[in-house]
Amino acid sequence: MTYLDEFHLLIEDQKLANFLRLWEEYCMADQVDGKELKKVLNLVKNSSLATTFGQFADTTLTLWQKIDNQEEADDVLRLILDLQTSNTPLLADLAIDFLKKRYAGHKHFNQKLRIVGLLGRHNFQGALSNYELLTHMDKGKFVFHTGGWGVGEVMEISILREHVLLEFEGTPALKELSFDNAFHNFIPLPSEHFLSRRFGNPDDLEQEAKEDPLSVLHLLLRDLGPKTAQEFKEEMCGLVIPEDEWSKWWQASRAKMKKDTKIQSPKTAKEPFILRDEEVPHDIILGDALKKTERIDALIQLIYNFSRDFPEVLKNFDIKQQIKGKLLPGLEGDETLAELSLARKIQITLLLEEIFPDEFPHASSTLLKSMENLESVLNFIEIIAFKKKTLVIVRQSREDWVAVFLHLIFVISQNTIRDYIFKELQNDSAGKELLKEKIHELLNRMTLYPDAFFWYFQKIAADEDVPYSDQENEYHFLEAYLILLHFIETKHDQYKDLVKKMHQLLIAKRYLLVRKMIEGASREFLEEFLLLASKCQSFTKHDIRILQNLAEVVQPSLAKKKKEKKEEETLIWTTQEGYQQLQERIQHIGTVETVDNAREIEAARALGDLRENSEYKFALERRAYLQAELKTLSEQLNKARILTKSDVKKDQVDVGSIVEIANQKGKKTTYTLLGPWDADIESNILSYQSKLAESMIGCKAGDTYEFNGETFTVKSFKTIFS
Repeated sequence: MTYLDEFHLLIEDQKLANFLRLWEEYCMADQVDGKELKKVLNLVKNSSLATTFGQFADTTLTLWQKIDNQEEADDVLRLILDLQTSNTPLLADLAIDFLKKRYAGHKHFNQKLRIVGLLGRHNFQGALSNYELLTHMDKGKFVFHTGGWGVGEVMEISILREHVLLEFEGTPALKELSFDNAFHNFIPLPSEHFLSRRFGNPDDLEQEAKEDPLSVLHLLLRDLGPKTAQEFKEEMCGLVIPEDEWSKWWQASRAKMKKDTKIQSPKTAKEPFILRDEEVPHDIILGDALKKTERIDALIQLIYNFSRDFPEVLKNFDIKQQIKGKLLPGLEGDETLAELSLARKIQITLLLEEIFPDEFPHASSTLLKSMENLESVLNFIEIIAFKKKTLVIVRQSREDWVAVFLHLIFVISQNTIRDYIFKELQNDSAGKELLKEKIHELLNRMTLYPDAFFWYFQKIAADEDVPYSDQENEYHFLEAYLILLHFIETKHDQYKDLVKKMHQLLIAKRYLLVRKMIEGASREFLEEFLLLASKCQSFTKHDIRILQNLAEVVQPSLAKKKKEKKEEETLIWTTQEGYQQLQERIQHIGTVETVDNAREIEAARALGDLRENSEYKFALERRAYLQAELKTLSEQLNKARILTKSDVKKDQVDVGSIVEIANQKGKKTTYTLLGPWDADIESNILSYQSKLAESMIGCKAGDTYEFNGETFTVKSFKTIFS
């Protein structure tokens, strides 16, 4: 463990005594690494130990004197002055000598020495940093406010008044601050700093970012440090690159960053891009990576990525030999899992064929010619391009390729591979007819292949010249689409992303696809379409209302039926007993509970100090609750209609029916459908407004319906008056 690591651990654990012992040992070193010493002092400066360490900061001078690099020595002295709290004459003399060498002839030199405390010498902590900040703060210069105001531009500065006027990006008005405030919150920014340019001249920075994105990305990484893709977006989207252009710009720029020899690209999206101190050629990067990589799958991915992104590395003879030496042992395989071993062999042979075409001709076609378990092998091939190459070779070298492709088209998971298989089958006379049969199977068994159905439905929606893309079959596919959507919604997280995609496709561009597909549809189809849509949980009430309106535009007669249904829905069906119970409840609230509540309010008021009177507040809350309940029940009573024998339908399940149902296991249950005031779950009496009752209303004996993902059959039904 290095000294830097040890210091870091001790600072994190706040072990001051141990830290000082290690520091004493560190100060006895004969040779000093200036960069390491700077990192140690910065760790201390940004920790809770800074104040205590300030008493011992001058002990760093013995190390400072041994630093050969003048720039590093200056940085260390600056940090010593930032940390010190002893204010010794020696430190004051060193600080003044440092400033005289650089600024003795500058305007207001002595006044600035006074402001930073070096004339009085009572307290000159941070004297060098503060003096340099004062010298930096001139009209048109930039600073960064650590308190959250962001970048600021100096508008005016007064040495006499010790005040500075600035415009900040994070505040609407100009800010006038004292020098003392500035010393505690400002970091000077050079005019060429990324933040300075973004605030001071964003148009110029935007133009440069579009013309030479790498120069701006280098600038950002140099000035702000390593950044992830998301952090790049936060720093640039809308601030440098317009928001509507960001995705396209970032995609192109990211591709350039990956090829840039000075930027270290991350392996995952959560890791940052890092600016290297020096450029590193791609062949050296690949050579080092090959030495460190032992896992065969990681090795295949590494070589593929470099051969794709940096084909010039394959001109290096040593690199090619290194690649061959790494890949050839992989052809021996691991027979513990045959499909995985075959997948690796296929990928290795494809790489060897590409890099050494003369040494390994047709190796992959020999391997694939008689392979039977191709589906399992393809699932182990992670590189999409290799999956496609494998299928291209199968197409060229096997007579049974049509049967293989027909089997794979719905079970393969990547749409790009499906598209290739589909295209090859379409272009083959025998394959085209068999493909049509396969698509018909997909239409009737869509729940077996949800992803494949969504892929094919998009082709129909895009008006591609594919089987079953005529108007009549479009209706069938739209019905199947809604059935599938309802089905996968019950599978919880398994198809969560697919549900979102399917829902978004229908509602995109103000339901444009729905408008197009239902054009000219019959009333019967539209009724079925609306019924299926109503069962899909993804559709909001607003979505359903829009779909209803779109259907009414195609078939205006649906609007009349909707009006009749709405009038029926305003009624609340009830039995004589339920009606009487509601009347009694209303009367009880009005004559008993309201009177009791009035007494509670008066009694609580008599206790005094209503602001702290919990009994009074509780009584008022109860009054509001009773008034709301009374209003609701009175409105419902006005809508109530007592159910009679003539109101109950005898040809289908409806309110007033006694229904016997059976689940898929044959277990039978009997429900009675009545009004909301008659409902009693324990007695299997359902409100006709409940979801369970709604799912069976309209059914006849022998009909099936779905509820919560289960299928039920209506065995028989009768009316409550039978």
